[in-house]
Amino acid sequence: MSLLDFVYNTFIVIVCIQVFFYLFLFGRFSFSKPEKKSLKKIGVSIIVCAKNEAENLKSFLPSIISQNYPDFEIVLINDASQDNSLDVMEDFKRIYNNIKIVDVKNVEAFWGNKKYALTLGIKASKYDYLLFTDADCKPVSKYWIQEMISHFSNKKHIVLGYGAYSKIKKSLLNKLVRFETLVTAIQYFSFAKLGIPYMGVGRNLAYTKKEFFNANGFINHIQVRSGDDDLFINQIATNKNSSICISKESFTESIPKSTFKEWFKQKRRHVSTAKHYKLKHKVLLALIYITQIWFWVLAITLCFSIYNLQIVLLLFLLKLIVQYIVYGFSAKKLNETDLLIFLPFLEVFLIITQLTIFINNLISKPNHWK
Repeated sequence: MSLLDFVYNTFIVIVCIQVFFYLFLFGRFSFSKPEKKSLKKIGVSIIVCAKNEAENLKSFLPSIISQNYPDFEIVLINDASQDNSLDVMEDFKRIYNNIKIVDVKNVEAFWGNKKYALTLGIKASKYDYLLFTDADCKPVSKYWIQEMISHFSNKKHIVLGYGAYSKIKKSLLNKLVRFETLVTAIQYFSFAKLGIPYMGVGRNLAYTKKEFFNANGFINHIQVRSGDDDLFINQIATNKNSSICISKESFTESIPKSTFKEWFKQKRRHVSTAKHYKLKHKVLLALIYITQIWFWVLAITLCFSIYNLQIVLLLFLLKLIVQYIVYGFSAKKLNETDLLIFLPFLEVFLIITQLTIFINNLISKPNHWK
């Protein structure tokens, strides 16, 4: 067998694996029908942890305060901010009596650790049902709380939501940021639908206080600065206690990074937690990523060598068509259909960026919550 024969046969295997992933893993989310849950009238604590977010609090807090929900409190955590975040919180508290402020001071044992601040906020909350978002996020509708909370039940104690990024016209970076967010959401929603939930995003996430304390909070990974959302969900989520909420009225929207350098630093922090995931999740995620890399490397190699070109192109198109169908249904669910036209370019760009992040994280540790 020649080297090109080996490359060709490997490419066939890679395409088969990729098609399998798209149809039978990601398809579990893409082709699923939204579940409409009944309205629940339970008390909810909204947890917002803010560090130097004065301006964002002024802009986005009103969208939480104005939620159409009968019984909720807002727990604002000031995590040792150096700006006037605390003053902004106190201004809102003077007007709205359902706001509670937790003013966190830096302590040596947990210096700059967001998990410490969140723990104090959770302990101070009044209700057992906790709904988390960030200070730079806003719900896209006044039914955010209602929609997210409707997915709790006697068995479901965790609700994974979608945290989108706002759209910026004529911005390649914005498309890349949103594409990465879309791909990540497809993955964690699909894994959850398959019964192996592995992460959620702190921009839109809910779980019960009982689940938090049963797990002893963040103690198992308190030494890892990031991961108050994905690592904690990776630790406690099971096929029995987890649900997803993809109602368009349940989404939150955040301001994306404005420069590639800022986004790259952010993703370095996010990616750094993946090595602490459960083994089965790491293996599956690694296999998905590795087959993506090899698909493009082998496809380009075979095209340049003009080896069995017609079959190679057919296989290439097969994978692309299946991917477009699966991503198309998912993007429609998550309001990201404008990204589809750029799919191959964005995928290659994202693969290269993720590989660069991985190498950078091996060489040096990323900066964290300060």
